[in-house]
Amino acid sequence: MPRTSPARDRLLATAAQIFYREGIHAVGVDRLVTEAGVTRATFYKHFPSKDDLVRAYVELEDAALRRLFADGAAQADDPSELLGVVIDGVALDVEHHHTRGCPFINAAAEFPDPEHPVRVAVRAHRDWFEATLVGAAEAAGVDDPAGVGRSLVLLRDAALVGSYLDGPAVAVPSFRSTARRLAGLGS
Repeated sequence: MPRTSPARDRLLATAAQIFYREGIHAVGVDRLVTEAGVTRATFYKHFPSKDDLVRAYVELEDAALRRLFADGAAQADDPSELLGVVIDGVALDVEHHHTRGCPFINAAAEFPDPEHPVRVAVRAHRDWFEATLVGAAEAAGVDDPAGVGRSLVLLRDAALVGSYLDGPAVAVPSFRSTARRLAGLGS
């Protein structure tokens, strides 16, 4: 478990904003420590390398999506409603929070080695995401829950990229209607 402190939290929050907005390799440690208002010593106390900070950023994004699912589960009156709630939650995330593409795809693009710790964190997120969608599809009683879960992962990927390229007004309604039809929830 990483040591937490206000400085660590500030550094991670600053990195998350900048990495998502500008890319990972385009941003140096000097800029991160300056914008977070910490020293280089504080940076290295919490993150032995920039790659460790990047992995923590990917894990932070993963935790946010896990909270989205947990909140969706709390909103659903019964398990069969969870899939619709999650689809709507993903649509809202694409529309309001992740407007510059998928943070996981963006990070993976900058770390091509599948064995790199950043890519391992991305893979762990995607495995969890698919398994969670399959579980929601099973609870909803859809035919071929594994196929629906895999397809919803791809639809989310497409919605995030499409929203960045074409705008959320185009991508989000298409994602929502396609995902709901795929899940057997109508459009």
